[in-house]
Amino acid sequence: MRIAMTSGSRKFLLLSRRCALGGFLAVAFVAAVPPARAMETLARQAFLMDTTTGATLFEKEADQFMAPASMSKMMTAYMIFERLRDGRLSLDDSFPVSENAWRKGGAKSGGSTMFLEPGTRVRVEDLLRGIIVQSGNDACIVAAESLSVSEDAFADEMTIKGRELGLADTVFKNATGWPDPEHLTTARDLSILAARTIEDFSEYYHYYADKNFTYNGIRQGNRNPLLYKDIGADGLKTGHTSGSGYGLAASVVRGDRRLILVVNGLPSVKARSRESERLIEWGIREFKNYALFKRGEMVTDVPVWLGGSELVGAYVEDDIVITLAKDARRDMKVSVRYEGPVPAPIAAGDVIATLSVTAPRMEPIERPLRAVAPVHQLGVFRRLGAALKSILWGVSG
Repeated sequence: MRIAMTSGSRKFLLLSRRCALGGFLAVAFVAAVPPARAMETLARQAFLMDTTTGATLFEKEADQFMAPASMSKMMTAYMIFERLRDGRLSLDDSFPVSENAWRKGGAKSGGSTMFLEPGTRVRVEDLLRGIIVQSGNDACIVAAESLSVSEDAFADEMTIKGRELGLADTVFKNATGWPDPEHLTTARDLSILAARTIEDFSEYYHYYADKNFTYNGIRQGNRNPLLYKDIGADGLKTGHTSGSGYGLAASVVRGDRRLILVVNGLPSVKARSRESERLIEWGIREFKNYALFKRGEMVTDVPVWLGGSELVGAYVEDDIVITLAKDARRDMKVSVRYEGPVPAPIAAGDVIATLSVTAPRMEPIERPLRAVAPVHQLGVFRRLGAALKSILWGVSG
């Protein structure tokens, strides 16, 4: 990568107009891409993101309140996963099936069910599959009643946990997603919940990829349409009520990228399947992740004023990857800004410059650059000599 040095009042160091983008890595850097609207969808609400960078690829009414229906069950499952991880539960523990859970969540209720029998006990692992694969309302109520004093109390706990995870606009009133005027979320919030589920519980996330589950002699298939397409889908959850329409929170892995999609308000099962696949494929096709720098990589040398060295290397703290529309790559610019020369003394790790990345349709990105090594200050006589040279001949250092 070529570096053209500038300093003084201009304060910019242009690294490259078209960065050499080889050796891509998975990184921790988050880059935000302004929502693209070249794509349209039948969904009333939609949100598509790349989890590697956190970039938003597409959104439509992503912050509009909506009824999540059974997509709510992702939070019910999250609450169980958390107790499993903390050792408060094991997969072999069992919960009693109450008359209330059977009546409210059973087949006669009109909703999806795991077909639990009242007065029996059910293993936690079976409950998880019943919630995730079969979307069982009865399974959710059994979990809520067993993990809290009531389903109402459990729903309050779900809301509190949601706030901790960053679900700023979500309120749960039950564990199932059963229609309630106050049971609301947004497409953006559900994408956060999906991402946190995958990140926080990799050891349990595989349940979301199960295509079917048999319980009580009844075999039911997963309603997630993307699991049956060869597109790399491994989760998560569908939802449907007459008021909310058809929805899906989906995750697809393609190569080193993971995309999360949330859609809601679609008119049919067929539309949910078609629109979800179309949006995912569009996101994969139109955008790409570009690795710019590795964690700890030296970006450039920065001039030093009155120091034991005339230059000091500047490095990035974290790997840097950005998500760009493919047609915007050629106009990407990477530069370094600093007040220079930087006066000595400098300690290793001091922030001495700022890395800036700009590209069309992307929010500018800035990250600090730190000194690779310490630079001591010259003694008084050498400082006077250096200052005199600078005055007489314009030599810095």
